[in-house]
Amino acid sequence: MTNTNGKISVTSEIGTLKRLLVHSPDSGLGKVVPSKAQDWLFEDIVHLETIRKKEYDYYTKLLLYFLDPQKIKGSLAQVDHEKNKRQFYKPDNEAFYKSDKVIELQWLLAEILEDHEIKLKLVASVCAIENCSYDMQDELGGLTPIQLAKVFISGSLQEKKMIFAPIPNFIFTRDIGITINDHILLNKPAKKARTREALLMKYIFFNHSLFAGYRKNIIELPDTSYHFLLPKEGDDKRVTLEGGDVMVVSKDHLLVGVSERTTMEAAHRVITVLFEKKLVKKVSVVKIPKKRDYMHIDTVFTQVKKNMWVMLGNFSKKAIKMEDADPVQRTLEGPKKEDKIKIIQFNRKDIENPIHFDSLEELLQDISKNDLKSEEKTKFIYSGNNEFPYDAREQWTDSCNLLALKEGVVLGYDRNDKTAEAFKENGFTVVMAEELIRQLENDEITPEKITDTLILIPSAELSRARGGFHCMSMPLLREEID
Repeated sequence: MTNTNGKISVTSEIGTLKRLLVHSPDSGLGKVVPSKAQDWLFEDIVHLETIRKKEYDYYTKLLLYFLDPQKIKGSLAQVDHEKNKRQFYKPDNEAFYKSDKVIELQWLLAEILEDHEIKLKLVASVCAIENCSYDMQDELGGLTPIQLAKVFISGSLQEKKMIFAPIPNFIFTRDIGITINDHILLNKPAKKARTREALLMKYIFFNHSLFAGYRKNIIELPDTSYHFLLPKEGDDKRVTLEGGDVMVVSKDHLLVGVSERTTMEAAHRVITVLFEKKLVKKVSVVKIPKKRDYMHIDTVFTQVKKNMWVMLGNFSKKAIKMEDADPVQRTLEGPKKEDKIKIIQFNRKDIENPIHFDSLEELLQDISKNDLKSEEKTKFIYSGNNEFPYDAREQWTDSCNLLALKEGVVLGYDRNDKTAEAFKENGFTVVMAEELIRQLENDEITPEKITDTLILIPSAELSRARGGFHCMSMPLLREEID
């Protein structure tokens, strides 16, 4: 079984990462067809082997070198055949890395399925959702835990026999839940394509020994009364929440996005439950346009250092005020109402008097200065170096969706060239993943020595899935920042 002594604590976006949940691309990704791609929340079909071997594997290696080096150091050099090396990344294989720091969800799922009662319940639940026949339910019940976990995720009973749809978004583990201090807030997905994900994760969180000491700390948001009578789409009274819209920026301050995927009612419920539990002192609601371009707030901005953020320039003060425009131009070309960002901050001790922020930069500056006590000037790195059309192009391919391995060391996509230039202009080293892995393997550098660095990972296929490394991680443990 996976290590059961794991502490859970996340009090920032940038504290040194110690433990997280991930899911490596499974065979279901390679079965997304064009006619169903958007229903399954993909913009395009992707090439599975490219994602696995030439892109995501670099992500896994880097996570292991930083979080669990004994699992990776020298391990792959000893394997002489490329096919055998791939077994290292496959959770259903004996050679799988099985880290208790870089934790694979499929492995956790297989472990809880070893309990016969849980196995029967989960088989029945999945079959009810997917409208399986009784005979199919009986057949699934006869599979081993490792086989069944793979079927639940990929949708395939054998490689060529699909019995229900895959869940290709399972690689975006951030969206299934979020760690807030020592609690876990479960999601309520907005789209039907993610229903099975939420079910599987609920069973893992409530039944795996890794979370045994935290079961009372798992938060499920109740739905609106008579929610089943509300319209299916477009009603903000529904409670839908995804983890990409939640950021723990300090132990006392949470950001909640209201977006295409997270409703205002969900933000209301989050504020109510967290204040009742006294988990945080402040919650800032960041309402962004309901556009596919943005999706979640972590596609618009993420944190790099206490005093540094990467963000989309559309929501900057300059974009809002249009300072370079003449009076006629400001009137004619000013931001449309639906394109504006709205930020309201609620304080637990004075909930009747919320604070309003005029721009995203103003909120982030306040966080850096007042929550994180940064004495340095707050800096912003803009998507595409704030140059049109690269700002919009690179935001679409997740230039703002970065994962901090520790303060100042972040993972991003190699295709966002102008954003990488902006990092260089701000004093950062920009290094390709392959080169850094070589240096780490040969002891030319250690993670502790790496500072102010943007690590670029190949992304030709991964970026088609519309999620960056912030999306592909659910941190369980970060060190507290000073």
